[in-house]
Amino acid sequence: MSDPFVVVGGDAAGLSAASKCRRTDPERDVVVFEKGEWISYAHCGTPYFVKGEVDRLEDLLSLSPEAAEERGIDLRRGHEVVAVDTDAETVTVDAGGTTFEQPYGDLLVATGARAVSDPIEGATLDGVFTLHGLDHAAAIRAYLTPPDEFDVAALGGGDALNEPEVERYGGMTSPETVAVVGAGYVGVEMAEAFDAWDLDVHLFQRSERPVPGFGEAVGDAVTEHLRESGVTLHLGEEVVRLDGEAGHVDRVVCESGSELAVDAALVGIGIRPNTELLDDTPVELGASGAVATDAHGRTSVDGVYAAGDVAEMPHTVTGTATWDPLGLPANRAGRAIGATVGGDPTPVGSVAGTAMVKAFDLECGRTGLLDHDRAREAGFDPVSETITAGSRSGYYPGAAETTVTLTADRDTGRLLGGSIVGADRAAIRIDTLATALGGEMTVAELERQDLGYAPPFSPVWDPVLVAAKVLNGSLE
Repeated sequence: MSDPFVVVGGDAAGLSAASKCRRTDPERDVVVFEKGEWISYAHCGTPYFVKGEVDRLEDLLSLSPEAAEERGIDLRRGHEVVAVDTDAETVTVDAGGTTFEQPYGDLLVATGARAVSDPIEGATLDGVFTLHGLDHAAAIRAYLTPPDEFDVAALGGGDALNEPEVERYGGMTSPETVAVVGAGYVGVEMAEAFDAWDLDVHLFQRSERPVPGFGEAVGDAVTEHLRESGVTLHLGEEVVRLDGEAGHVDRVVCESGSELAVDAALVGIGIRPNTELLDDTPVELGASGAVATDAHGRTSVDGVYAAGDVAEMPHTVTGTATWDPLGLPANRAGRAIGATVGGDPTPVGSVAGTAMVKAFDLECGRTGLLDHDRAREAGFDPVSETITAGSRSGYYPGAAETTVTLTADRDTGRLLGGSIVGADRAAIRIDTLATALGGEMTVAELERQDLGYAPPFSPVWDPVLVAAKVLNGSLE
């Protein structure tokens, strides 16, 4: 094994790269080191496991260890890469206290990111959770389940599950009041999950709207709908401390001085790329703090690649490097790097920040540049319009209001971004806008697109086309 492709990290980017490399070059040795036990799982599905809509942890697995090995991948779980020597082209691996050197011909760093709780004090108290992994999701669901109904085997997961921690929470009295700190993707989806367990849910957000990256129209719609759904919102409130006696959280303290008694807390204020492995190497980081890469996922060091939540990628609209840690870009970049390493140079593509989030019955989508300040920093003169139109023909049952915001450059008419919110297949319409961004369309060109029409699916003028027509009128 003199020239192996070594992958650090066994999730989306890592195993996508490993699998594609093996298909492209079946003779290449591929070794994947994963420090934990879980591999290739759906992070975005964890709120729905907590809620109970997904029954078992293994339902969230995309690839089992057995399937990885059947593909010819040398997968080693419980192996943590603790150092990289780019001169010697080796990595140092800790396997349960025993270390060894592994040479590489090409190296992919796919170490992902981790949930952060700082600067909030008290985040290590019992009853305080982040949600970044299947063990986290299992512990939360165990805590929500009444002790006399708890069965660790019912959660699934097999030998990968951290059973002692999960069983510890399964033996605790279930909470009645929960604070969700942060109203981004995780916070909003977990508010719904907790509500399904009949908890008194309080959602804290330091800005004045939830899902701030989705723009004002979406934020306002989500605010109203969360309140209608029974969630108590604390907007403009920054949580600074979680207090608790006997090691268990019992109170949330805000910067304003307000306090709330709680039995549990979920902190969802963001993630940070796991770049520490590269601290003593010449591999360069970008302005975001994630690893800087080129169009093929290469880092500043020959033979070293990075992909997934640890790496930057070019932005579809601006062309500059951005850090946008989402599932599709991670899988796509990993697959491209695997092809490149296997002998078929393939670009990783760009990211537009396309994202969707479900807030109870509301569907929200966003893509591209929405924030005017950010658009101006990129050299554009942004103009936005917001419209509300029906999701289907008005006479057809099930039609719902769909609100679309589009942003364009005043000088060129180029579409820069957009957002959508509604209760009837609204989020998936964001894909039309993401495709338009990828094609560098103007708003006028978007308005002329031949989108599908049939009363059960869309009115003659789809809400996206209505928005393009109104914005184009403003530009003219």
